[in-house]
Amino acid sequence: MRIDLVVLLGLLGLAFASMPIYATTAAGRSDPLDVDERGSFVLGDFVRGWFYWFVRPIERAALAIGASPTAFNLLGVAFGAAGGALFATGRLNLGGWAVLLGGAADVLDGRIARARGLAGPRGAFLDSTLDRFAEVAAFVGLAVYFQASTLALVAVVTALGGSLLVSYARARGESVGIVCKVGVMQRAERLLLVGFGGILDPAVTAAAGWTPGALLVALISLVAVGTLGTAVYRTVWIARRLV
Repeated sequence: MRIDLVVLLGLLGLAFASMPIYATTAAGRSDPLDVDERGSFVLGDFVRGWFYWFVRPIERAALAIGASPTAFNLLGVAFGAAGGALFATGRLNLGGWAVLLGGAADVLDGRIARARGLAGPRGAFLDSTLDRFAEVAAFVGLAVYFQASTLALVAVVTALGGSLLVSYARARGESVGIVCKVGVMQRAERLLLVGFGGILDPAVTAAAGWTPGALLVALISLVAVGTLGTAVYRTVWIARRLV
């Protein structure tokens, strides 16, 4: 079995084993650092709360050494760029890991900012803008990898465009006084689909006899449809509240 799958299965096993502990010791307790600024999560509030609890040791260590939220913003961009480079050179599994690690850094930057009392307009601007840099880098790498297939390339470009439109619709809504967090294909969902797609693709396609990249492009297509749908829904949702 591939080493990356062993690591993934080990992490998933640890995650599922720790969920009952979270459920009995911490679930339902108020988390002052969770301000629900990203909107709903498709896997539910329990999984989101568990993840915040699961990464708390890293969060505490970062606070203990005085790490800044900007450092985690930049780390997220670095992982996004690394993911793009790895995807472009065909190392899909490593690219998937980089995307997931970038997502974890993205979670920690806001929590550390709030814990240190540094949350504010500047941090919010850097967070959302640098997230787009990381996302573009990853999708550019995917475009390079899938350049020989027109349909796959269309899926990648559409997924990138849809991802940016989801964020743009929210930003424009907030600029006219409407806060919009609705929709199912937000950043967390996109990161999970692309990250796990990259990690699992080599093993799944080899076992099934598919062309390498087939699983990943299927999940990217799902991102493309979901982001466009979410962007349209947000546009209509905001426009109705401006009449």
